[in-house]
Amino acid sequence: MKSLGKILGLVILGLLLLIVALGFALTHLFDPNDYKDEIRALAREKAGLELDIAGDIGWSLFPWLGLELHDTTLASVQTPEQPFADLRMLGLSVRVLPLLSREVQMSDITLNGLNLTLNRDEKGRGNWEGVGRPTTSETPPDNAAAQPAEPSTDEQRSDNTRRPLQLDIDSLTISDARVTYHDAQSGQQFSAEGIELTTGAIREATSIPVKLNAFFGSNKPVMRARTELQGALRFDTKLQRYQLEDLRLSGEASGEPLQGKTLSFSAQGQLLADLAADIAEWTSLKFTANQLRGLGELKARDLQNQPKISGALSIAEFNLREFLESIGQQLPAMADNTALGKAELVTRLAGTPTSLTFEEINLKLDGSTFTGQIAVSDFAKQSLRVDLSGDQFNLDRYLPPPGKDDGAAAARQSEVRATEAAVIGSGTTPLPDKPTQQAWSSTTVLPVGSLRSLDTRVNLNIDNLTAMKLPLDNFALKARTAGGLLTLEQLRGGLYNGRLEASASLDVRPQIPLLTAQTRMAHVPIEGLLQSQGEQVVIKGLLNLDSDLRTQGNSQQAWIDNLNGKIGFLIDNGVLVDANLEQQLCRAIATLNRKPLNSEPRGKDTPFRELKGNLILRNGVASNPDLKVSIPGLTVNGNGDVDLRVLGMDYRVGIVIEGDKGEMPDPACAVNERYVGIEWPLRCRGPLELGAKACRFDNDRLGKIAARLAGDKLNQTIEEKLGDKVSPELKDALKGLFNR
Repeated sequence: MKSLGKILGLVILGLLLLIVALGFALTHLFDPNDYKDEIRALAREKAGLELDIAGDIGWSLFPWLGLELHDTTLASVQTPEQPFADLRMLGLSVRVLPLLSREVQMSDITLNGLNLTLNRDEKGRGNWEGVGRPTTSETPPDNAAAQPAEPSTDEQRSDNTRRPLQLDIDSLTISDARVTYHDAQSGQQFSAEGIELTTGAIREATSIPVKLNAFFGSNKPVMRARTELQGALRFDTKLQRYQLEDLRLSGEASGEPLQGKTLSFSAQGQLLADLAADIAEWTSLKFTANQLRGLGELKARDLQNQPKISGALSIAEFNLREFLESIGQQLPAMADNTALGKAELVTRLAGTPTSLTFEEINLKLDGSTFTGQIAVSDFAKQSLRVDLSGDQFNLDRYLPPPGKDDGAAAARQSEVRATEAAVIGSGTTPLPDKPTQQAWSSTTVLPVGSLRSLDTRVNLNIDNLTAMKLPLDNFALKARTAGGLLTLEQLRGGLYNGRLEASASLDVRPQIPLLTAQTRMAHVPIEGLLQSQGEQVVIKGLLNLDSDLRTQGNSQQAWIDNLNGKIGFLIDNGVLVDANLEQQLCRAIATLNRKPLNSEPRGKDTPFRELKGNLILRNGVASNPDLKVSIPGLTVNGNGDVDLRVLGMDYRVGIVIEGDKGEMPDPACAVNERYVGIEWPLRCRGPLELGAKACRFDNDRLGKIAARLAGDKLNQTIEEKLGDKVSPELKDALKGLFNR
């Protein structure tokens, strides 16, 4: 037995020596470089790959099956003249004996100088197409194709008991690699350069350290980014579960969208993809972008069909203005240059490949808080949906600052000041002609092209809103745009304890935009409106207004020149400020009575019960045919035009004494019964800014009234003197003579 054991030992030793000798002989006496043509032919026929090995092939057989390629290019057999990859060096080796038990034990895999160039031509064909498909194949007989052979029971048992492939690689190193993609149809180009990838030992169900560095670029738009990724990769092929633990991604980006600025970014967290469950998630997410800091989580489901994402996002308070400027986004000039100084966001999000929704929003902006939802329902159509509620918001802070007066406006203001000084100074100077300066800009206002493509729906509710210096409470707005038609369905809110409601539309589908607007005000103090706009308060009272206006064009001047419609107004319990009509009337009556005034005016204002009328607008000129003001003891009638094109007026006012028995301010202007029912004429002419200060008694018409009163007095004298001494016919003839 000992002899037999010794013999077996010698046989095994001899076999091992023979195997070693054979391996030595194969690796030293057999040169694979002599078979490059056969290798090329095999790659062409079996893989559709045009392989060109310019460098040497190095190899080893035992105990490692090793391969090393140098200066190799790859191309599809369909486009052999357009290689899609070239490789400076590839080195790998596999332990031989573990292969017998389906274990792949590899040493370090080294890939150096890979240059992968992928191109699509004008017809959409890629230079990699055809790779992986054999160029020749044998067609099986018809009966064989129709009736495939079933594996034997032993083969099935062997397949069922076969061990899964196990992977074991000491490390993977990729250095100096480059990948580019170019699409000739769109002109789009992407690149990843300077790719450096290193890993630790690659074994299933173990933590694999991974580090990747690369530079990414694109041409439309021109962008450049440097990135670095670190983490620990873990995978289980049987469970189809893949994890990237302790991910840390950082880098910098610059390019055209950033206008020469640099965006520094970072992200970290835990990534998981469970293909068996068809889900993926990113938890413990932390990210930065310049001074922006945020937390969150993202989850995706239905990866194989219609992916859907959900998650949460929280962005800490940051300076939004500085952030936007740091990424090259130029903000328009605002009335408050500290606006957008504080922003904070907490929200949940949901999305699909075509949409994204921010739900349960809690947005804080410059002291205002908004809640609700914002969504882009269709990326291709840029369909925006907004449904927000806020506590308070000052819109004026974000609007453009007030513009400086141009030359025409300055000249007009100079004219107004000079006219006002003259009128107020003496009170007897002639009334000025209406201004002739242009009051409106001809600069284009609406971005028609952008408005035509808008698809939005907006629902906004704010407890307290300041807009155009008007304080609106319980403000609500509903608006929508589609196909070039912008519709303000509803705008309402409280205004100085009154109510404001409005609706409007803007149609940019035709070449010349069309605008319509309807407005209703109820019990709004008109002095509040004037003060809020920086205008002088020339009238007080509660304004009730209904308007229906339309115009067309794309500038202030065009809108005014084409303004048409109707405005009805009523002012209750009002006051004409700095316009003592009673005193002016008293002066006129005293003149007729030929008596001097003995007292000073009691006040500067004229109260009235109501002021009402209608404005008919025709191409920028507002005609008011029916103004009526009810003042105790007086009725004021008015008619005339307000030319909005030049902000001038030419208006006639008639004051009718109704026989009030109240005490007049001065005995010299005591109301004589002869004056009751007479319409005393005033004329207002000049810049609209003067208001009631541009009004004076119409001397021409006043003279006619004086002549008529003189005729009435003479008729009375005739009646007293003649009595019954003459016939009635003669008395009527004499009266008619003096009344002409």
